[in-house]
Amino acid sequence: MSLYEFFFGFSDETKARHPHIFKDLDIDRRKCRRVVPMKVLCLSMGRTGTASMKAALEILGYPTSHGFDMHENPNDADLWMEATDAKNSGTAKKTVSLNADFWGMQLGHVSAVTDFPANMFGPELIAAYPDAKVILTERDVDKWYPSFDQALIKSNELPIVSSIFGQLDPVVKKLAPLVTKGMMRGQFRAGNAVEWRRNAKPCYTEHYASIRRLLADQPERLLNFEMEEGWGPLCEFLEQPVPDVKFPRVNEAAIHGEMVMVVMTKIMRSIVGKLMGRGGLLILVIVLVILVFWVWVLRSPKG
Repeated sequence: MSLYEFFFGFSDETKARHPHIFKDLDIDRRKCRRVVPMKVLCLSMGRTGTASMKAALEILGYPTSHGFDMHENPNDADLWMEATDAKNSGTAKKTVSLNADFWGMQLGHVSAVTDFPANMFGPELIAAYPDAKVILTERDVDKWYPSFDQALIKSNELPIVSSIFGQLDPVVKKLAPLVTKGMMRGQFRAGNAVEWRRNAKPCYTEHYASIRRLLADQPERLLNFEMEEGWGPLCEFLEQPVPDVKFPRVNEAAIHGEMVMVVMTKIMRSIVGKLMGRGGLLILVIVLVILVFWVWVLRSPKG
């Protein structure tokens, strides 16, 4: 990712590293139904190896949903928002039941889930798919927190920035509210970044405890998996042969940082094209200043 790409377009290397950002599937999940059985629910919190788990599960033959996927089909955010409202606010409960039929629309194309937003619906998914196996990957909370803060909390400290870019880009407009309403307010019971930081560690710990309580009488369904263990325990649990490839190790922090910059550059290229076509030089300058400030906030270390 370079300044050159801002002016002259994205390289093949960037497109290959982040293919989901350059797709636009435009699928309406409301018209979809389950086409493959749900087999694996990896309900771990983000920044605990969820991208590695997605890669591993797909090597084993399980099409897997991960939060990154919404960039290739932003329409997915619509049903996730309905589920969020049904779970957290109750406003959609009369029309939305978080049962197998609902998840068949939203997740009918995959056999496994990992990461956000699926991890916000652990109890509902466990109930909807009683035959699915559950996997938890957990980091020490004090090691997990700095990575999570940098990737999620810090990048949402300035709601006005998300609001501005939401008005300028349809993808951000769909995805940003899901992070705010679903993750921050729902999963972490916070109204702003200060409360989010205060609640992050307790909510993280409670998340894992609650999943384990749910499955206390079904221990055969749950694997507490350590990434360092590699293929052995995972393949034994899923009753799959061990692949003849190394267990995938995805650097989530690096990938996420790159992805954010690619997304923002893609947005800015689109905005610049529109504004220059309309002679909106002043607006362009304002947007660029906001972008520079936003990137500075995102990259600067937390004191």
